[in-house]
Amino acid sequence: QVQLVESGGGLVQAGGSLRLSCAASGSIFSFSIMGWYRQAPGKQRELVAGIDSGGNTNYVDSVKGRFTISRDNAKKTMYLQMNGLKPEDTAVYYCNAAPVPRYSWGQGTQVTVSS
Repeated sequence: QVQLVESGGGLVQAGGSLRLSCAASGSIFSFSIMGWYRQAPGKQRELVAGIDSGGNTNYVDSVKGRFTISRDNAKKTMYLQMNGLKPEDTAVYYCNAAPVPRYSWGQGTQVTVSS
């Protein structure tokens, strides 16, 4: 069973940057397609970025060119570098397998972008 712990969120002004981390337990992490999800107040959780075990990535259009997903399989850690943050990026960010989130959800990390 994989356990996931997200960190790195915070309050930032529009245009600022944050780097999120996702620490995973369990050896299956290295073989899993993983992704970053977010859930804004009153909205459904959405997948915003994904990365496979070989480092191939994809992004939802709203974050393309601003967010970069990466992973370190040896450390069982995944990252999300977020630049050019906008108020509409405000959400709780989670990591999980992608595109089907088959692991238990972590507590997430809050990202708040002020205008």
